[in-house]
Amino acid sequence: MSVNPTDRAVPTSALVRARAGIFGIFGINGFLLAMWVVHIPSIEHRVGISHSTLGSLLLLLAVGAIAGMQLSGPLADRYGSRRMVVLAGSGLAFATLGPGFATNTWQLGAALVVFGFANGALDVSMNSQAVEAEQLYRRPIMAAFHGMFSVGGVLGSVIGFGTLALDLPPYVTLSIASAIGLLAVWLCSRPLLPHVDVHAETASTTGKTHGRFSARVLALGTLAFVLMLAEGVANDWSALQVKEDLGVSNAVAALSFGAFSAMMTVGRFTADRISAAVGPVAVVRYGALLSSIGMLTVVVSGWLPLTLLGWALFGAGLSGCIPQIFTTAGNLGSGSAGTNMSRVVGMGYIGFLAGPATIGWVTKLVPLTTAMLIPFACVLVAAGCAGVVRRDSPTAYRPHSRSSRSAQTQQGCWYS
Repeated sequence: MSVNPTDRAVPTSALVRARAGIFGIFGINGFLLAMWVVHIPSIEHRVGISHSTLGSLLLLLAVGAIAGMQLSGPLADRYGSRRMVVLAGSGLAFATLGPGFATNTWQLGAALVVFGFANGALDVSMNSQAVEAEQLYRRPIMAAFHGMFSVGGVLGSVIGFGTLALDLPPYVTLSIASAIGLLAVWLCSRPLLPHVDVHAETASTTGKTHGRFSARVLALGTLAFVLMLAEGVANDWSALQVKEDLGVSNAVAALSFGAFSAMMTVGRFTADRISAAVGPVAVVRYGALLSSIGMLTVVVSGWLPLTLLGWALFGAGLSGCIPQIFTTAGNLGSGSAGTNMSRVVGMGYIGFLAGPATIGWVTKLVPLTTAMLIPFACVLVAAGCAGVVRRDSPTAYRPHSRSSRSAQTQQGCWYS
């Protein structure tokens, strides 16, 4: 479905339903990813592979994800993010079956390439749809979508652990998850925003610059790279850092990741209001500085409560940064939002993968806690480069004062 961009006026009720649909898409994405992650040990045992082989197969998943990101961006620009959300979301739900039914290395490798490809395509297309909704809301709402992704991940983890406790085979659980995913994608995609066909107009007005890998996109991608590198380190190394540095049990060490992820989730649901009040540059700059304080606390602390506080601050500071980058990328130019998004998300994803690997290599030279100075340096760099997320597109929302917000509410233009 296409509409004329000059006639695009979405009724309040339709916009609210679209926002709810996007929430659902982000949630089901987190849910399906979590269902795969919690079954990794059992699938590894079923297929009969070593940890090193599994690591190589996970690299295939990453390659598939990056390929899906780069392909889905231009397609979302031309055919609409709504269509791409439906295709990629349905593909991811189907792809969830693959790892559960794999019985050898080649089958699992092929399944993970497909799973990664679909997930990468959905990542870009749902963020493109979220940017469109945010433009119509004319206030920050992106971070809450990412918060819903975290909620979906928590739900999937809880359900996955429950089915594992009941000794259900992975193929049974993942089949159920696949069916839930297909149904959820169908329901949540119905109210999504229709496609605005601006491709032809954009091509005629921008000429050769359309689709170019601009300096601004490169800067946003670099910022996403360093921030997601730091996030990847926390995901994979936080528990090990606490265990090695403080000599606690595995269960106690796991509290560090719990503190980090909990504050990431809470922060994502509060970052939009903060961004509306102080602007995206301040969210990234001061969020990154808060993260640097948290990581420095982790490095110097020898007391468990203080170390957990450090990981919590690290998560709270990072929580609102990436949504600001994605929103800025989606507002760089009419008709190329998906392409820009795919490049920025792709560079960020590479950082997310590179961070844990880099820490592993560095620990051959220095203790793990000392290696945490790498994410500390990354967030400091991000704080210094926060100006990159300044919004200068005429289609981007602008922070509203209290008086203008009140006036818009009275006119029925302030959606909630």
